[in-house]
Amino acid sequence: MRRHSTGATVTTAFQGVPVEAFIPESLPPTPPIDMGELSGAEVSAALALGRLDSVSALLPDANLFIYTFVRREAVLSSQIEGTQSSISDLLLFELDDPPGVPIDDVREVSNYVAALDVAMAEIRSGAPIDEHLLCRAHEILLDSTRGSDKAPGELREQLNWIGGRHPAEADFVPPPPEEVASCVQDLMAFIRAEDGTHALMRAGMAHAQFETIHPFLDGNGRVGRLLIALMLCGAGVLREPLLYLSLFLKQNRISYYYLLNEVRRTGEWEAWLNFFLEGVRTTAEAAVDMAQRLAEVVRHDRARIQTELSHNAAVQAAHHSLSQRPIQSINSLADSSGISWPTAASAVARLVDMGLAREVTGRRRNRLYAYNRFIEILSEDTEPL
Repeated sequence: MRRHSTGATVTTAFQGVPVEAFIPESLPPTPPIDMGELSGAEVSAALALGRLDSVSALLPDANLFIYTFVRREAVLSSQIEGTQSSISDLLLFELDDPPGVPIDDVREVSNYVAALDVAMAEIRSGAPIDEHLLCRAHEILLDSTRGSDKAPGELREQLNWIGGRHPAEADFVPPPPEEVASCVQDLMAFIRAEDGTHALMRAGMAHAQFETIHPFLDGNGRVGRLLIALMLCGAGVLREPLLYLSLFLKQNRISYYYLLNEVRRTGEWEAWLNFFLEGVRTTAEAAVDMAQRLAEVVRHDRARIQTELSHNAAVQAAHHSLSQRPIQSINSLADSSGISWPTAASAVARLVDMGLAREVTGRRRNRLYAYNRFIEILSEDTEPL
C-alpha cells in the first residue's frame, strides 16, 4: 500500500535561522493499516503477551518478579538515555547506600520506578491515559536530576530536535511549540477511542506518534516507552506492567530510528508495526523465560537449604527475605524475617558459606548482602551502552 508523508513540514525559526519542522497527521493512519501484512505477527505477539500475563498467576511470588523486573526495565530504559547505572546500583540506592556510579544516573533510574508506580496507581483507580497522567509521570522522571531544569511536567514551549548541535542540521525536528498541545490532544483522543483495533496495534501507533511529537524538552524516550506498558494495562491486556521493550530497542536502535523516520517520510506504518510486534513477541517470551528461571533459582536454593540445613529455620527465613529483596543489610533481614540481629547475621553467614549470597560493600560495618544467582540473572544484557 503506497502512502506519502504522514504529516506536514512547516518552516519555523530558531535563533533567527529558518528550520523545517514536522507536524504529524492525526491517528489512525489514512489509508487504514493493511492487516493482511501484519495478522501473523499480531497473533504471535498477542499469544506471547498472554503467556506473559499468566506469569503473575503461575509464579510462587508474583510480587517478587514484578518488583525486580520493573527495576530491570528502569535500568535499561535509562541506559538508552545515556546513564551508566546497573541493577545493583539501583538496589543499593534504594537502601540509601552509595552506588558505584554518579548519583544523578541512579536517581534517574529510581525516578523511572516511581513514575511507573504513580501512573499505574492512577490507571488502577480508573483514571484515563491523558495529558495530565503523562505530565505527572514526566514530572517525577525529571525530579532532582540533570533534566530538572527542562520544565518537568510541562509540555515544551521551545523548539527541540533530534541529532545535531542545531535544528538546522538535525536528523529530525518535531512540531514547533505552538503545535504541541493540539498534537498531544489528538494523540490522547486516539488512545481513548474504541474502534476495535487490538490494543497492541494501538500501542505501537501511539508510541510512534508520541516520539514524533516529542512533547517535552527532555525525557521523551522514557515517557514514550512507559506509554506502551500503561496502554496495555489500561486496556486490560496485561494485569501488571510486565512488558518492556527497552532491551529490544537498545539492541535494535538503528532499525528503530530508521523505521520511525520512514513512518514520517513515506507512511510505512506496516514496516514499523511489524518491527514493534516482533519486539513485543521476543520481549514477552524472554520475560517469561526469565521469570521461570528466577523462580527455579529460588526453588532450587530453598530445597538445598532444607536438605542441608533442615533444622535451621533462620537460614530458611533469611533466604526467603533475600528472594523478596535481593540486596539487604543484616538489619533489614532481621526485621523482615522476625529474628534477632545475631541470628540473622549467623544465617547470612551460612548463606555466604553455601555460595548463595555475597557481601557487596567490602566494609567492616553496615555491610550489605546480595542474592548471587538472582542478581546475575536479573542483570543479563543490562551492560551500559
